[in-house]
Amino acid sequence: MTQINQTQEEMMSEIRDANLGYLMLAQQMIRTDKPAAMYRLGLSQDIANMLNTLSNAQLIKLASSNMMLARFRFEDSAILGMLTSHTKGHAQTMAHSAILMAGQPVEAIA
Repeated sequence: MTQINQTQEEMMSEIRDANLGYLMLAQQMIRTDKPAAMYRLGLSQDIANMLNTLSNAQLIKLASSNMMLARFRFEDSAILGMLTSHTKGHAQTMAHSAILMAGQPVEAIA
């Protein structure tokens, strides 16, 4: 196997691992506190309900996708800047970014 193919295979393996970790965390969050999970993950109620009912085998199958299932919830670089800035008003910055992110649309069934 060439170095490029090996690197791509390693990347796909990392994506599968990240997907499985994300799905397991999302399912746990939904089962613990569904409204908070929907807010924190940016999910619609339909998606939250679907994730809640997936079996372990279904989670593994979904995680095996060759694309990342989790994604940034914002397209606005200002929000990213707020989240990564090291200002004295950290709590205020986090609250402001949470308010902005709450206004972002949730994931919907495609």
